[in-house]
Amino acid sequence: MNTLISVIIPAYNEQDAIAKVIKDIPSFVHEIIVVSNNSTDHTVKNAKNAGATVLQEPKKGYGYACLKGMHYIKQQTIKPEIIVFLDGDYSDHPEQLPEIIAPILHQNIDFVLGARVKEYRETGAMTPQQIFGNGLATFLMKLFFNAKFTDLGPFRAIKYTSLLALEMEDKTYGWTVEMQLKVLKQKMSYIEIPVKYRNRIGVSKVSGTLKGTIFAGVKILSWIFKYSFK
Repeated sequence: MNTLISVIIPAYNEQDAIAKVIKDIPSFVHEIIVVSNNSTDHTVKNAKNAGATVLQEPKKGYGYACLKGMHYIKQQTIKPEIIVFLDGDYSDHPEQLPEIIAPILHQNIDFVLGARVKEYRETGAMTPQQIFGNGLATFLMKLFFNAKFTDLGPFRAIKYTSLLALEMEDKTYGWTVEMQLKVLKQKMSYIEIPVKYRNRIGVSKVSGTLKGTIFAGVKILSWIFKYSFK
């Protein structure tokens, strides 16, 4: 494939999953960038052994890790045309990457979201609070922006130039919804692709804890209301 594609994977203590994620990413990908978000286990070693470029981001937060990956790419002489984001816990199916990037390659779409639809989702892969939170967030986006999003899934692809234009800033739980809101506000083209989703390896750092669930919910809703009145 002539199109250069880079994958950014934020990872916090994913030593048992990260090598599996990297192994399942198609070989045509130009570079796999794992950003260790203050991991205290063997995530870094296992990611390096699996062939990934590994960066360290000591500040905890999903957005911090994603921004670190973007900063690294900005420093490179050769820039990718497409950036793919996915999680390091093996809940996403990296082998579906060709489906995620296809609308960008063939339809010139700016942004593609992998939607974790119920029929392709393993039982228990999403917690009830995740399902409720996604439903509320996407309902509000439809209400305020006439959006067609049905999910805030982590598996997503975007043109590199479009990603830069979004000027992403959220450091923690609001990263995914910020990206979608800015795509809407800037009237970029977007589409959802149904993807499979399985039970993650290990315990979720967000939906697996009460604190994480509350903070994520507050952050997501604050971004939506902030943009609805802009």
